[in-house]
Amino acid sequence: MPSFKLKTHNPKTQINEPHFYILCKGNNSGKPLNAPCPNCFVLTAKSEEEKKFFYSLCFGLWNAKSFEYFLRGSVIPFITIGDCKQAIQTGLEQACKDLKGFNKLVKALEILEQQEKKYKETLLLINDAKRAIFYRYIKRR
Repeated sequence: MPSFKLKTHNPKTQINEPHFYILCKGNNSGKPLNAPCPNCFVLTAKSEEEKKFFYSLCFGLWNAKSFEYFLRGSVIPFITIGDCKQAIQTGLEQACKDLKGFNKLVKALEILEQQEKKYKETLLLINDAKRAIFYRYIKRR
């Protein structure tokens, strides 16, 4: 079973192992990030392959809103490091029980992410076209 370490991110600390960040404050708590932000944890793994595994696991848990159960705070919701570890550990145990199914799920999520990115790009192009059409109409007057 893959293992991980979860710590509070400190910008002064240099990390040499494969790692990614997990947002710990706000409604998107639990969201995995590639770049650090002021309110995040850092998850380190032993290899790049394990890092990708845990990133996919955290992304799936975040999409499934598994971290919402652990949110605390009335004004700015947050997740504690212990609760975050517990959520990831539970997800890890479930993923390791059916690793083939988990890998299928990850591939399906990747395909959906690619489709979502294409649709967003298409929507941006449509908005640009709308703007250009309206701009030409105003220019003629």
